[in-house]
Amino acid sequence: MLPLLFLALQDAPRFLDLSGDTSRRVVVDRQSGQYLGHPTTALLGDGRTILCAYPEGHGRGAIRLVRSEDGGASWSKPLPVPASFATSLETPTLHRFVLPDGRERVLLFSGLNPARLSHSDDGGRTWTELAPAGNWGGIVVMSSVARLADGSLGAFFHDDGRFLAPGGKAAGTFTLLQSFSKDLGLSWSEPEPIWSGSDVHLCEPGIVRSPDGARLALLLRENRRAKEAHVMLSDDEARTWGPPRELNPALTGDRHVGVHALDGRLVVTFRDMAKASPTRGDWLVWVGRFDDLERAGPGEMRVRLADNHHEYDCGYAGLELLPDGTFVATSYGHWTQGEKPYVISVRFTLAELDRLRSQR
Repeated sequence: MLPLLFLALQDAPRFLDLSGDTSRRVVVDRQSGQYLGHPTTALLGDGRTILCAYPEGHGRGAIRLVRSEDGGASWSKPLPVPASFATSLETPTLHRFVLPDGRERVLLFSGLNPARLSHSDDGGRTWTELAPAGNWGGIVVMSSVARLADGSLGAFFHDDGRFLAPGGKAAGTFTLLQSFSKDLGLSWSEPEPIWSGSDVHLCEPGIVRSPDGARLALLLRENRRAKEAHVMLSDDEARTWGPPRELNPALTGDRHVGVHALDGRLVVTFRDMAKASPTRGDWLVWVGRFDDLERAGPGEMRVRLADNHHEYDCGYAGLELLPDGTFVATSYGHWTQGEKPYVISVRFTLAELDRLRSQR
């Protein structure tokens, strides 16, 4: 029987397990013998259409794109995409923004060197070919993107020395990078470092804005597994960043994606990598408050969405909030023993989680 909490956490959040509730689960894409991994999602402005992109392979391979028009309750077959999507060498990332004329722009990035970009201005129905964003690259480009107060976009990612410049080599140092766009994603500035270090390997930044809009937080994977996940904070729209500091172990994991619920609470999806956790390697969401990031608080709940039959290979996920308060979380993983990974989505509301928490 799974413990309610792992004992290493002081004042630990309540543990809930939705992994056995298959009624919440929808298969996004599954193909016998084919590894399908690392999805990313974008919710369009109608509040019900979700785009999902993912590679045919572990972090690299031809990009597939599917579409849900009912808030993740069902998904299309893979859609036609530009020929260059078959040449992707990295985990894709999707980001949606509104243009001044009210149209939507969806950006799709594919990393390593050079970082490449495709975009759609018609709701993901047609796309440009992947083209270099500059003479630079990185890993999981752009892992998160935020609209800044001046209307520009800020994007955040990392590199380990191999891909930022052509011919680079790994030297045991990880660097967090940011790049800016003044034309809503069509062109990007030369990346600039915001942190570099070798004692911890901080990477895959996921950006979250405080409820009052004044502060930005980057949630960071720690890839050396020497310390907990970290956070960096900015109070000036990413012009400067405070030093990284450890989060509560309840948030230790990989590829954090955070969204504020309608009631202001923060929901974060990630791959659990906390050392003492009985769900290490599984796909979780954490529920808490933004100030838990600032003060290393434990939050309210850790919720297992799916049991991964592998020691770590899952958890890169999209997380979307529908207008009715339903969350649609989408991830890949080894969801069936002995089979290749495939992509699923899981739907839940905080009201449902609160009821389950109150019953225990």
